[in-house]
Amino acid sequence: MALIAPRLHDFARAASRALDILFPPRYLKCGLELEATGALCAACWPQVRFIGKPQCTCCGLPFPFDAGAGALCGVCLQSPPDYDRARAVFIYDDVSRDLVLSFKHADATHAAPGYGKWLARAGAELLGDVDFIVPVPLHRGRLFARRYNQSALLAHAVAKETGHEVAPDALVRVKKTRPHVDMGRSARLRNVAGAFAIHPRWAEVLCGARVVLIDDVLTTGATVSSCARVLLAAGAVRVDVLTLARVVSGT
Repeated sequence: MALIAPRLHDFARAASRALDILFPPRYLKCGLELEATGALCAACWPQVRFIGKPQCTCCGLPFPFDAGAGALCGVCLQSPPDYDRARAVFIYDDVSRDLVLSFKHADATHAAPGYGKWLARAGAELLGDVDFIVPVPLHRGRLFARRYNQSALLAHAVAKETGHEVAPDALVRVKKTRPHVDMGRSARLRNVAGAFAIHPRWAEVLCGARVVLIDDVLTTGATVSSCARVLLAAGAVRVDVLTLARVVSGT
């Protein structure tokens, strides 16, 4: 029995090498061939605006200057969000849009491991003591049409990097909502009202849990706020948000 695991490992490595020959890994943005998946080439890397400090302690909005420890943006000061903290890997703009949309709509699921590494770094302070990683769910009709939930792929990729447990169906989408394109925050909030619920088998498990909610893009925060409220009502003691991208006004 002791020989089985090494043999399986060797088989997996050989299969991976064979797949790389048939389908060479490519850079995430430009598509040029590379030696390992989940990277940007030297030309593409400076174009993507990665987010780091200084930023709002709560929502993670990048600041143009260091406002000091614990600084909050104007929006969070005036109206604190339903979640505790949010962090994102990069700013959603004309350059990064291709990365997000190809992953979300064009079957570029090979990017998930690379994105998982980026998310683990961007969300390190959120992931230190988390109990469960929970993806924002798709409605079953949209999941059937798309064939995969991009947020769930990201959640599993983060879990692989950090060793934390994924609760893939802790949240379910019980109402089919309209696409949020061209909707303002108020309209988005109305659209997602009552759209999410806790799966019964997770109801007791989530009580007292610290959760990191995973989504692809943070725009107005309507979707993740709705999810956070449901999780907190189920007894979660903390809900943080980690996304691949976030919209920053004026960029």
